[in-house]
Amino acid sequence: MKLSNDTLSQLPQTIGRPSYDRAEISPGIVHIGLGNFHRAHQAWYLHALMQRGLAMDWGIIGAGVRAADAGMRDRLLAQDCLTTLIELDPTGRSAEVIGPMIDFLPVEDDNASLIRCMAGAAIRIVALTVTEGGYYRDAQRDGLDLNHNDIQHDIARPDRPRTVFGAIVAAQRLRRDRGLPAFTVQSCDNLQGNGQITRAAVVTLAQQTDPELAAWIDQTGAFPNSMVDCIVPATGPAEIALARSYGIEDSAPVTHENYRHWVIADEFCAGRPPWDLAGAIFTDDVHGYESMKIRVLNAGHQVLANAGELLSIATIADCMKDPLLAAFFRQVQTAEILPHVTAVPEMAPEDYLTLIEARFSNPEIRDTTRRVAYDGTSRHPGFVLPILRNAVRSKGAIDGLCLVEALWAQMCTGQREDGSEIAPNDPDWEARNSAAEHAQKTPEAWLQQSPIYGDLSEQQDVVARFSYWLSMIRAQGCRAALREYLGH
Repeated sequence: MKLSNDTLSQLPQTIGRPSYDRAEISPGIVHIGLGNFHRAHQAWYLHALMQRGLAMDWGIIGAGVRAADAGMRDRLLAQDCLTTLIELDPTGRSAEVIGPMIDFLPVEDDNASLIRCMAGAAIRIVALTVTEGGYYRDAQRDGLDLNHNDIQHDIARPDRPRTVFGAIVAAQRLRRDRGLPAFTVQSCDNLQGNGQITRAAVVTLAQQTDPELAAWIDQTGAFPNSMVDCIVPATGPAEIALARSYGIEDSAPVTHENYRHWVIADEFCAGRPPWDLAGAIFTDDVHGYESMKIRVLNAGHQVLANAGELLSIATIADCMKDPLLAAFFRQVQTAEILPHVTAVPEMAPEDYLTLIEARFSNPEIRDTTRRVAYDGTSRHPGFVLPILRNAVRSKGAIDGLCLVEALWAQMCTGQREDGSEIAPNDPDWEARNSAAEHAQKTPEAWLQQSPIYGDLSEQQDVVARFSYWLSMIRAQGCRAALREYLGH
């Protein structure tokens, strides 16, 4: 049955569906970068509220700033912006259809429709899932990369912006000029201090063309930090077939694990839905939650994924089934990551690690090593290298973290140990591949990629251990290096 408003009532009784009248939803949120994670996470929390008759004036309008987003727009509009969510619980699967999204804006080079919509009085939150690499960060100065071609374009043509931040600045300018209040910009990406990073990006860009506007955004807008957590695999033919097994023809279904967590700083300048009534946590201390999650889960993904790619292991769950990889994961975590993680009110770091091991081991979640290893250019500086820097400063253990970096370098050669090819897996693959090839003869050359490693290339212990591990991987293979690290 093709998913649509007209067919909701005909779905099998075992499938959850909106109990609210979708015609009564009015817009309140524009979400940019609308993909699987948003629909399984933020949109689900809003759906849960609407099921209780709440937040009906916080409907979601989808948007995108990349040409590739147009395909998602077409798929969702063809099914009235409904989404089938399939929970992959090891004890049993379940499906529900959610409906808080009510429109998807045209994807345009100049973002004109997006700017007009965000400038409307009804919109009070603009939310983002644009991936860690979508923030145009300059690792050297820890801020917006003003030299990036897209940012330079937006500075030269603020009326026809190319980036999400240029579009936000243009919309806030229209609101100010019309006497409307600023909207909240809510990052839902895996960045520690994501609200602060987003504020810096928007305000810095605005300063280049209109310092008074920049000050107005900074003083009257809001950019709450948040921690988001739910493992959501990519959708492919298997996921579409799974939706069909429930009797639903959905061209963009979402599968997800049986776990969600959302921690938010309660700093909104134009109101917000009562997400806490659906299980979100509002707190003044997001940092502790996001630090634990990013270091144990997100960095933990990188501990596994590159080794898994080299060893032709298809999924993260399969990595956890491999005794050597599972032991490697636990030892790096306990010896080198957990010492730099503090407890939060509900959870000690050791207990969180046990939870993550169980979540990663869920055989129902076909989360591919390729997806998790994608965009190491953003993920290693965002997730792994801050831990390594902490360890260097505190003279803590670094051997496993250096091995993790060596595994990434070897993965970027583009060849698995069985001789099969690893297809380009990074937005800057050509540069990563070139550095990896150079590092085969001169290992330290990998660390000399200054936008990624900065001053870590000057830390003698890091250079020595990284070089040792990369040389061993190259000469004896990945498993030999893992066994030596574990003392086997």
